[in-house]
Amino acid sequence: MAVKAMSPKEAAQKVMNKEDLFILDVRNTDAFEDWKIDGHKFEYLNIPYFDLLDGVEEIMDKLPKDKDILVVCAKEGSSVMVAEMLSDEGLDVSYLEGGMKAWSEHLEPVKVGDLTDGGELYQFVRLGKGCLSYMVVSNGEAAVVDATRMTDIFIDFAKEKNAEITNVFDTHLHADHISGGRKIAEAVNATYWLPPKDAEEVTFEYAALEDGNKVVIGNSTIDINALYSPGHTIGSTSFVIDEKYLLSGDILFVDSIGRPDLAGKAEDWVADLRESLYKRYKNLSMELTVLPAHFMIIDELNEDGTVGEKLGTLFAKNHGLNIEDEEEFRKLVSENLPPQPNAYQEIRETNMGKITPDDEKQREMEIGPNRCAVR
Repeated sequence: MAVKAMSPKEAAQKVMNKEDLFILDVRNTDAFEDWKIDGHKFEYLNIPYFDLLDGVEEIMDKLPKDKDILVVCAKEGSSVMVAEMLSDEGLDVSYLEGGMKAWSEHLEPVKVGDLTDGGELYQFVRLGKGCLSYMVVSNGEAAVVDATRMTDIFIDFAKEKNAEITNVFDTHLHADHISGGRKIAEAVNATYWLPPKDAEEVTFEYAALEDGNKVVIGNSTIDINALYSPGHTIGSTSFVIDEKYLLSGDILFVDSIGRPDLAGKAEDWVADLRESLYKRYKNLSMELTVLPAHFMIIDELNEDGTVGEKLGTLFAKNHGLNIEDEEEFRKLVSENLPPQPNAYQEIRETNMGKITPDDEKQREMEIGPNRCAVR
């Protein structure tokens, strides 16, 4: 049988549609345990490639006969070879085109909803990294929020919508992924906005995103209201869009809250984090839909593939919003932290414009799961 390639987009659709898939991951065990393709109904078998060099006969009884099988490795090559061996044994299998490297870079655009006077809001779900980006489209104009370094998808998507990107925002200086915001702004001659308290060391010009800013996209139909909400970083800024949606950056997630330590300031910023979540957010409408910049686990995806939840629901159910004792809160956010993101200091310096790694280096810097939340 011929071995088929499954594109990252096809794999993403299986995640979004909650389809069955059996994944044979042939990376080393530590790489697999650290980071894999998450799916609601996926099953997994991890056998390192080097254990299969003499053949696949010993694992045949561990593979299903009635499910799609996808062989996965880091960059594609090993998975092609294993898939060919399985095909020779009579199994119908696919390999992941481009491997986990390509999976890390795939973005899946999903419509969040309609805005007043005809505008639309889209969420770009980066399933392999847990990153969430956004685009507001209204009356021929578009704004992008928290873009990834895969900039073409945002520029091409705006063109499909017959919209010109006029403004690009980062809610904060990212430490877990390389921002594409400045690159998009330069490519389409848009304004690039960054919170000034996060931008003291940047090497480029930007528009200062400050508390109370209103940026109009389209025919005065959409206000993007900036809400200063420090804690994850000292400059972290949230947006209220169309009085319906709260883009919370990395301050508040559906299942957790943002970590305050990625600039080495955990002790200093815990109070800011609590102030933003327990006072500033508490004063907002509980009917706002919170749209974060990341998600942690696949179960956070809604039925339509979006990630988001009403603010009132999060105040009722999110443990991080329900810790009355300040010392207990401090302990939670300073002691329950996952490992630092890969190369987070280099990523910060890249986003400041201090260093300019080539594309392959940028891929390496980002490899691995998202780690922006308190556990």
